[in-house]
Amino acid sequence: MIHALLRTYPRRSAVMLLALIVAGIAEGFSLSALMPLLSIAGGEPVDDAAGRFVMQRFDDLGIAPTVGAMLVVIVVGVVVKSALLLVANRQVGYTVARVATDFRMRLIDALLRSEWQYFLSHRTGALANSIATEAYRAATGFEFAARVIAFFLQALVYCGVALLVSWQATLVAAACGAGFLLILRGLLRISQQAGARQTALLHTLLGDLTDVLATVKALKAMARDKVADAMLKEQTADLERATRNEVMSKEALRALQEPLLASLAAIGLFVALTYWGLKLAEVMVLVFLLVRLLGLVNKVQRQYQLVLTQQSAFEAIERAVASALAAREVHSGETEPRLEHSIQLQDIKFRYKSDWILEHLNAEIHCRTLTVIRAPSGRGKSTMLDLLCGLMRPQGGKILIDGVNFEELKLHDWRRLIGYVPQDPVLLHDTIFNNIIVGEPALTEADARAALEKAGMLEFVDGLADGLHTMVGERGGRLSGGQRQRIAIARALAHRPRILILDEPTSALDQASEKVICATLCDLARDLTVIAATHQAHLIAAADHVITLGPVLPEPSDIN
Repeated sequence: MIHALLRTYPRRSAVMLLALIVAGIAEGFSLSALMPLLSIAGGEPVDDAAGRFVMQRFDDLGIAPTVGAMLVVIVVGVVVKSALLLVANRQVGYTVARVATDFRMRLIDALLRSEWQYFLSHRTGALANSIATEAYRAATGFEFAARVIAFFLQALVYCGVALLVSWQATLVAAACGAGFLLILRGLLRISQQAGARQTALLHTLLGDLTDVLATVKALKAMARDKVADAMLKEQTADLERATRNEVMSKEALRALQEPLLASLAAIGLFVALTYWGLKLAEVMVLVFLLVRLLGLVNKVQRQYQLVLTQQSAFEAIERAVASALAAREVHSGETEPRLEHSIQLQDIKFRYKSDWILEHLNAEIHCRTLTVIRAPSGRGKSTMLDLLCGLMRPQGGKILIDGVNFEELKLHDWRRLIGYVPQDPVLLHDTIFNNIIVGEPALTEADARAALEKAGMLEFVDGLADGLHTMVGERGGRLSGGQRQRIAIARALAHRPRILILDEPTSALDQASEKVICATLCDLARDLTVIAATHQAHLIAAADHVITLGPVLPEPSDIN
């Protein structure tokens, strides 16, 4: 993840690293002034390497190496370091915000460019989890990675100054620090496993939660909501256990670090005073430096532990992006689509796995007519509509639009000619107006009203207290089935398409609502090419042309 941060955001990372390096140099110089300061204050000669280096710099600048001057140097070094750390940390914060946004935008872009079959094999809740939770967790992982770099650079500064004081003691401390990391590496592995477990559980939990909420009405009606409740609670409990493992490993690392550091500092002080005979000033500075150095090693390890915890989220969202990109919709047509005469399907074949849904299908759909695709459930009605929309490709045969092969047309421009109403249209928990325009900036209230009028819904909407700005409730629950269906039709008509495609538009309606929708579609067919998949008698009877798929059904007049 650290490598990915530097590779993906080179400019931001360069600014951050430069600020950290300069801050480290400023802090290093101010720390170096401690040795001659303590020696001068104690009346001792300055004869160590660090002290001579600082005294030489003072001499180069023409400044008398007094106690006051050295204190000023120390304070200035701390101030400069703090200012540069502010710049670096601000850059880290900005980068984290950018990382989260980039992850979300990359995934959203990849998803929206994927072919329709990709969505059939992935859970909506899991995709939403990737965009929301995993993108945020991955971004915080980048923050922790940046802090690993920051603390590591600071540790290098302290190590450099400590080497000037006593390279023997510094090497011993470095060896102790390495042993310290080895002793606690098991806790890092536990954190990584806990993070991976959290990612997997969140993926499953949010997927199941989305499915349950979509069917909660039916579950409650059948008193089966307790089953869903038990399933979600079990997954939530598993998530809690994974979080506890992460917390335990993190707190164990924190608890063990302080006594180990204190022990190392005590041992270092004893050896320095007893065996190496260092001066008091050298010992005081060395102990200060080594404690800070080992403390930074502690921070590096703790931040790296957090990186490992969030790494699984980073890997999960990268996999999601790669998976969506692999399913990217490819269409190389360059011809501008026009629909003036007809759509022809010639010897169309399509199957799912080994089962043929459509085989040797030949049909013609004339413009400005109401064409009904008639078949029992599961015999290819929705598949045929998907083929007409370009959501799927035929595995044999071809589709001609005014005599032009569909593969030669610009797919996006073709879809701009289509108004589509799915079998179970979902209304947003928003106003009627927003449900019609669905965020399209080019559409106005005038467009929405025109679409409502064509859908036979304007008079009803104008009679509401808030008119176009009436809230429809969750999934349109404040409206009847027929009203929801006509608002969905208005949504499909708002951008003035040439083709209106509807999948089972009357299957969930009562007879009165069905008749209203049939009359609306007949009126629309005067100006539009209307294609509806259905097995409902009233709509079949109202059609100008019927395409039958699968076994021949009884005529509408024979249906009671």
